[in-house]
Amino acid sequence: MLNPAKVSEFQAQGFVVIDGLLMAAELDQYQIAVRDAVRQRKRHDTRALADKTLYEQSFLQCMNLWEDFESVRPLTFHPHIAQAAAELLACEAVRLWHDQALFKEPGGRETDPHQDLPYWAMEEADALTAWIPLTGSTLGNGSMGYVPGSHRRGIRQFVDIFRAGDESPEDQAREMMSADPVYIEVPRGSVAFHHGLTAHLAKPNESTHSREVHTMIFFRDGMTRSATGRHPAVDRTGIKPGEPIASEVTPIAWPRDGLPEPPPPMRNLPEAIKRSGAYPQYE
Repeated sequence: MLNPAKVSEFQAQGFVVIDGLLMAAELDQYQIAVRDAVRQRKRHDTRALADKTLYEQSFLQCMNLWEDFESVRPLTFHPHIAQAAAELLACEAVRLWHDQALFKEPGGRETDPHQDLPYWAMEEADALTAWIPLTGSTLGNGSMGYVPGSHRRGIRQFVDIFRAGDESPEDQAREMMSADPVYIEVPRGSVAFHHGLTAHLAKPNESTHSREVHTMIFFRDGMTRSATGRHPAVDRTGIKPGEPIASEVTPIAWPRDGLPEPPPPMRNLPEAIKRSGAYPQYE
């Protein structure tokens, strides 16, 4: 489906923007669906931006929306986006790790530089994020910046963007920031993809409107759980280190016919996480 030049660009740079993957009419529907889902998930959080943690000031985060919002499921498993992910990863099939909405509120601070893979319990590195700005991204509303070629250095550096510890995320990220980031504006209807090892960050939102983004993390079918780290995507079904990551929590996204059924609900969530709206509530 993709122009080979785009695949080569992704392999060399660690990020690429694919234009025209979403039509305007369907994107209108998806934007309403994701916006409503975030509103429902965050309905108990009435704090002002200044009263939130620094991490929360970077974006509102709602994960696994496909599980409890049927209207979001067609976007999360959009066949064109999932096929593009498979072609960029040069594999025959991809699974979903999880989806998430990342809404950067007006006045929201920058997103600290980091890699994604250190947060995921994956042994191999054949994974990427499809980043869909539902309203389009600009330099003024929180566009993403990527460090070209950083994914090819093999570094897996955990950066504590949750602001725990004494060292700032900027100091922690110094090793992987091997070059200046390239900031990309992504027009509405286009999708930005970045490799799980690509160092990236985002500008603050200096506009008067929320930067509404929906993302999906795809990984090559056949990848295994790492020996370290925890994550609901593998913990929920008891996948052990070294075992293939394959369950109803991480279904095949491409190729497939139709949409998957949601997995059993998450159990025993801490009260703080329940109140945050980060994960499905099944109320």
